Amino acid sequence: MADGQNISETATGGQLTLGRLRDAAQRGTLRQMGSLVRSLHPAEIADLLESLPPTERLLVWDLVEDDDEGDVLLELNEEVRARLIDAMDDAEVVAATEGMDLDDLADFVAELPEAVTQQVIRSLSDQDKVRLESVLAYPEDSAGGLMDPNTISVRPDVSLEVVLRYLRVLGEISDKTDAVFVVDRKGKYLGALHLARLVSRDPAASVAGTMDTETISIPFDESAEDVAREFRNRDLVSAPVVDAEGLLIGQITIDDVVDVIEERADHDILSMAGLDEDDDMFAPVVISARRRAIWLGVNLATAFLAAAVVSIFEDTLEKVVVLAVLMPVVASMGGIAGSQTLTLMIRGLAMGRVQDSNARWLMIKEVAVGLLNGVVWAVVVAIVTMAFFGTWQVGAIIAAAITINLLVAALAGFAIPLVMRRLNIDPALAGSVVLTTVTDVVGFIAFLGLGALFLT
Repeated sequence: MADGQNISETATGGQLTLGRLRDAAQRGTLRQMGSLVRSLHPAEIADLLESLPPTERLLVWDLVEDDDEGDVLLELNEEVRARLIDAMDDAEVVAATEGMDLDDLADFVAELPEAVTQQVIRSLSDQDKVRLESVLAYPEDSAGGLMDPNTISVRPDVSLEVVLRYLRVLGEISDKTDAVFVVDRKGKYLGALHLARLVSRDPAASVAGTMDTETISIPFDESAEDVAREFRNRDLVSAPVVDAEGLLIGQITIDDVVDVIEERADHDILSMAGLDEDDDMFAPVVISARRRAIWLGVNLATAFLAAAVVSIFEDTLEKVVVLAVLMPVVASMGGIAGSQTLTLMIRGLAMGRVQDSNARWLMIKEVAVGLLNGVVWAVVVAIVTMAFFGTWQVGAIIAAAITINLLVAALAGFAIPLVMRRLNIDPALAGSVVLTTVTDVVGFIAFLGLGALFLT
């Protein structure tokens, strides 16, 4: 690749960028590597860093321009960010925080060593110190923890012309600003003045007559998931955050909400495998093995429980060997059916669609679905069993066992997330393990128990 080539074209695909970068690294052309890295957006650089093994990652990190380091660090997952910060000196870390929005800075300093955090705080103005402390006082996954305390507010009794002059005096405002907020003399939130209205209405008109009083305010203690739901349902770009007295204390913008949605999606997917969305894909072997060993151990314990159930029917299995051949069919059908209900319930809870008012209806529906599928597939499996093994008795037994297991799987898939939520356990993390245990145990008991009852 010639030095004069338009390297920014390589940023169109992550795989292409990674390939070009490695080609340049193998040829030892640091100049080409530096040009490639500088052509990327900070978020693209972060994706690139997360796609590299530790040694190559540090090499690329050294090529990131100083002005971009803070933006890149904010885009990285927690573990990769921590490893890069460990490789930086304190002065470099403090310099990387310059210009960060206070809500981003609050997330950033929470992961720094105490000594470095104090250096960062000392570098702030007195006003920003107070604002940063106010954000740090709230839980990270709440509206208060998400908000940016820097807001623009105006009074309702002034004209639009006065507001325009005020904004010009302020100079640059955030690119994410789509409205200024209207407050009374005590700072209580009254409504929002959208910039589209501000620039299109008569300058002599009053703020009170132009503002939008239907723009909702978000309580400081609302969960991050509920905030994301409000933004989605109302197509918000920004929203004010208020304290218990209704006083304006900050704002949340769409970029913060997108981060919440992305983190939640990653969490839901990886938690089902016992993994963490902040884990480094290229972490050392021992560390990765230790993390995964925990859930392998849990799974092993549940497997032994299922094996213990099977051992109870050892005599039956010796007499009717075909039961041992067909056991996995019963357990597998229950596991798949249950996981479908479990996934729907976890998603419904996350999106706020499952409530106490509709839980009973959902339970009846899922049981009905389980019963219908149980009967249909029980007939199919019974026919196949009779065709292969020539025994209608075993076909009837496996049909009954599958029907029972699919009914129990539907109930378990419905109930497990609700119970775990009440116990403050993440159903995405542990739900599948519990469900698998239930469907395996019930499936084996139903199938082998019926076999012992009617075939021995």
